[in-house]
Amino acid sequence: MSKTCKEWSAVQQTFQKIWGYKDLRPSQREVVTSLLQGQDSLAIMATGGGKSICFQLPAILNEGLTLVVSPLLALMEDQVRDCKSRNLPAACLHSNLSQIERREVLRNLPNTRLLYVSPETLLSQPVWEKLSDRNLKITGLMLDEAHCLVQWGDSFRPSYRRLGAVRSALMAQKPDHHPRIALAAFTATADRDTTAELQACLQLENPQVVRTSPYRPHLSLKVAIAWTPAGRKSRTLKFIRDRKGQSGLIYVRSRNDAEVLATWLQENSFKTAAYHAGLPPQERRHIEQQWLTNQYPFVICTSAFGLGINKPDTRWVLHFHPPLTLSEYIQEIGRAGRDDKPAEALMLVSEPTGLLDDSDRQRVDFFLQQQQKLQQQSLAILPKLPRQGNFAEVARHPDAALALGLLHRLGDLTWHTPFTYEIHRLPTEQQLKQQSGDQRAIAQMQAFINTRGDRWKFLLNTFGFEE
Repeated sequence: MSKTCKEWSAVQQTFQKIWGYKDLRPSQREVVTSLLQGQDSLAIMATGGGKSICFQLPAILNEGLTLVVSPLLALMEDQVRDCKSRNLPAACLHSNLSQIERREVLRNLPNTRLLYVSPETLLSQPVWEKLSDRNLKITGLMLDEAHCLVQWGDSFRPSYRRLGAVRSALMAQKPDHHPRIALAAFTATADRDTTAELQACLQLENPQVVRTSPYRPHLSLKVAIAWTPAGRKSRTLKFIRDRKGQSGLIYVRSRNDAEVLATWLQENSFKTAAYHAGLPPQERRHIEQQWLTNQYPFVICTSAFGLGINKPDTRWVLHFHPPLTLSEYIQEIGRAGRDDKPAEALMLVSEPTGLLDDSDRQRVDFFLQQQQKLQQQSLAILPKLPRQGNFAEVARHPDAALALGLLHRLGDLTWHTPFTYEIHRLPTEQQLKQQSGDQRAIAQMQAFINTRGDRWKFLLNTFGFEE
């Protein structure tokens, strides 16, 4: 069933009144329409494609509460601040709130349309009890930055693997006449395997799949060899100086890398700062504002920077270190050239043999070693866990959440609710290695670095698009 012209006219008027644009993009319109009809959606929309409007607009038009599961505190706060500036009833719950602030947010849930939470907060006992109240009307469950479920879900954020059981558990607490909770996942990047895994893990039911190409013809992609560590710094200095007055971003791999490079550039008379998830929220906010208002022409950052932040006149993105995966790369370069004017993305890589500088190889090896260590820890704890259990009870074991997440990814575990599970079988170390996507993702990145052809064509083919 499609919306009538009269109904859509009302939707459009609300959109124009709140956001001030003339009309939604075709991809946004598809997602908004499906959510207003209570249909599940999977939106794979390029960075800067206006994903947040796709769930904020239906949340305002529908009655009841829409839950937005988001991975980063800074991203939640930015979106809630933007909503409140438009007089939209939005709130967020996170660990930095005082007890008084948390109680106030929970008390006011019946009057809230958008509640932003992390997966861990959503599944915490006091929050879950409030959401399970049979009198609280919930109409939507939105998963923002859904690639985190695949990219980080079984190691960094194992709670993501439990989200597929959230809708059915909430619906079981509501009266029969409660409307079906629409579920949607939003991400900028997802290849075919990731798309399939998102649908399966989140238990999306016949979702409306909307895909927009990340291709930006005005954004040039380049990879350059930095033969030595000193050469990498020298190329970085030249690149920045040649683009004086332009806004940009420099991505590195770790918090320490960000701090060290920022200090060095400051010593070379550049006004800049290091941004990473380890900074206090106030400091992150200050750095963002300094960059958005051009007080800092560029920021040195980890992948934590940029989610939900829109600066259309960003002219360049420099990868001081190559990202581990193409998904990270395409997310990060997507922050340049959103105004459809010429922009550049340059990635610096070690020379192929690694004899003069093996730092890139060391970073990849360290990541793989850490993943292998996590898998071994999971294998060691699995025999100690009951085959059928309650998450709160087993979570006292170190690494239990990680072990259950890995089993779920392998298809060897079912979450009956977000809190109760059943293990079907225990895998061997060899089976864990075979199912790990880490090696495949790293091989994709290396193939991109080494390609001599059209880099955009390589990316688009990998993610299932035509140029």
